[in-house]
Amino acid sequence: MKIDNIELGNNPVFLAPMEDVTDIGFRMMCKHFGADMVYTEFVSSDALIRSISKTQQKLIINELERPVAIQIYGREVDAMVEAAKIVEEAKPDILDINFGCPVKKVAGKGAGAGMLRDIPKMIEITKNVVNAVNIPVTVKTRLGWDNDSKIIVDLAEQLQDCGIKALAIHGRTRAQMYTGEADWELIGKVKDNQRMNIPIIGNGDVTSDVIAKEKFDKYGVDAIMIGRGSIGRPWIFKEVKHYLNTGEHLAQIPFSEKLHILKQQIIDSIDRLDERRGILHSRRHLAATPLFKGIHNFRETRIAMLRAETKDELFDILSQIEEKQEGC
Repeated sequence: MKIDNIELGNNPVFLAPMEDVTDIGFRMMCKHFGADMVYTEFVSSDALIRSISKTQQKLIINELERPVAIQIYGREVDAMVEAAKIVEEAKPDILDINFGCPVKKVAGKGAGAGMLRDIPKMIEITKNVVNAVNIPVTVKTRLGWDNDSKIIVDLAEQLQDCGIKALAIHGRTRAQMYTGEADWELIGKVKDNQRMNIPIIGNGDVTSDVIAKEKFDKYGVDAIMIGRGSIGRPWIFKEVKHYLNTGEHLAQIPFSEKLHILKQQIIDSIDRLDERRGILHSRRHLAATPLFKGIHNFRETRIAMLRAETKDELFDILSQIEEKQEGC
């Protein structure tokens, strides 16, 4: 499978763009475990053209994480075009446009999934961004605004006609946010549309190797994208790639090894930010990881873990957890 001239192999698996999650440290970790392409956190076009330092830092990429896509969002044509040109200077492999973020502070202002209520503006932005840069432009969006406006089959054709090189579809409407089940049937209909000739990337509820293979086999997508299923679990890419390539489940990664991976994420975050912010950033991964699921009487330990304010305090708690698990 290729996006423009970027070769991604058979049945590629991507790390989805996620705000406050897919920073450079986590992207590198997921790449290490087999992600075929990674995406940055989304970048505000307005903040980027105003040279906001925190936003500019999101453009920093490492050669070892390639191929990598930088994703931008916004609601004004001129700002999106200017931001796209700035992003191109950062030399990502792909520029991705976010038309799918459902959160109120984005969609409620007409950006992200908010564009699903203004398709002419979405198309205008897409055409102008495609024409403004010389790198491949892709789009990530949703099925529609709500259950009564699932327009993705027709919308996909319109976006393709703008010149995008691939389309990623999250199988929910904006109204669903992240609730309910992702509707892969509609993603499959986009892929089955004979007018479509760009790669279709499916996204939503891919949380295991078996589910990943099912999405490829049943819906014929060119690639799948893993988002929330990777938070606190970057090794999911190794599990999925092994199963796709061999048809066999990867041997269980030991608890201690997985815990070491999470500790390394914490260290990377602290090194990149500082101790306080690095620990705060890591809490989302610690809260979401399935590693601690099923541990008896874990509630109090979990609270202490998520309240720890120093690296030494946090690592002491994690070491106690490891000791108890090894003693089981």
